[in-house]
Amino acid sequence: MKSKPNQLKFLKYQKKRNRGISVKRNYLVFGNYGLKAINNGFLNFKQIESARKALVHNFGKNNKILIRIFPDKVITKKPLEVRMGKGKGNISDWVSVIKPGIIIFEVKYFNFEIVKKAFFTASQKLSIKTEICYE
Repeated sequence: MKSKPNQLKFLKYQKKRNRGISVKRNYLVFGNYGLKAINNGFLNFKQIESARKALVHNFGKNNKILIRIFPDKVITKKPLEVRMGKGKGNISDWVSVIKPGIIIFEVKYFNFEIVKKAFFTASQKLSIKTEICYE
């Protein structure tokens, strides 16, 4: 998985508000189990990648794990001890905007106990609350 997009129209976006419930990507498409977000927040590439590695460790390499989110929003930060003004800060991180109801991971697997254990270890790596959803 790539850590940032190849090309954007604007490099630095405004922050906006992260309110409401997810309207898109809130149902299972590819698998029969999914990890769904309960609250809103941001997930950066390191969190997504560590959760993916935890899933691969539990399921094995041959099983299909689908990641439904991508870090395409930029977070900027000004350096320490810099006065206000003089433009927007430098890029510090790429994040994915998470709203309640969005499905983060999907997996096609048949043993629910293994899926439950794997999604628990993956949710420990994320900074938001999650739950398991299924068909």
